[in-house]
Amino acid sequence: MSKKVLSFYYGEEAIVFERLEKQKPSPKVSIKVDSDCKVRVYAAKDVSDSDVIHATKKRGKWIHSKLKEFKALDKEHSPREYVSGESHFYLGRRYMLKVHQDKNYQPRVRLFRGTLEVFCKDKSPENVKALVDNWYKEKAKQVFAEQISRVVQKTPWVTEPTPFTVRAMKKQWGSCSPKGRLLLNTHLVKASKECIDYVILHELCHLVEHNHSKRFYKLMEQVMPNWKINKKSLDMASFLGTL
Repeated sequence: MSKKVLSFYYGEEAIVFERLEKQKPSPKVSIKVDSDCKVRVYAAKDVSDSDVIHATKKRGKWIHSKLKEFKALDKEHSPREYVSGESHFYLGRRYMLKVHQDKNYQPRVRLFRGTLEVFCKDKSPENVKALVDNWYKEKAKQVFAEQISRVVQKTPWVTEPTPFTVRAMKKQWGSCSPKGRLLLNTHLVKASKECIDYVILHELCHLVEHNHSKRFYKLMEQVMPNWKINKKSLDMASFLGTL
């Protein structure tokens, strides 16, 4: 497929895009903005470059908006440096990290007026990260215990206390053993309580149905009619890099 690099100005910003040939003849152009911030414009071979630029420029506001959105996502996905001014999340809310250093401080972490405050003697990123990670782990134990107690009140098939452990995981939010022990991702405490309840319910439903059968989803619907909304919120938060 032949391609050519063209550009136009939106305000004072130059927007560069690739012109690619459409397989089927058409006077219309198709515009695609990818998550890697590449703009691709598909047009028929007989459409002039000036017409392609004109048609693309008419969508300039939308293209600029999408590029801005994807650049923000890329920034969110960048590794955290654990320095003051960074964003961190707890129960679905954003908090700004503020690191206080003093040789006399006893290491501790607290939430205070919209900030996640870390008091420490050593403000190296490794030390601050260790303090924040431990704080999340302790909060996760507390919050998950409370939310499990709430959810099991609506799950009649759970008749015994539900033990659980927490662990930082990269690829799953939780799991449930055949004996009913839950394993929940520490990072889940960064999500809203509705999202946490969704994961807990999802795993408890596996006590009855070990796969994602129609009966499994029927159980989900009975206990949490809006589970799809909560799942979408969790998926989106994960995609945005906030968890």
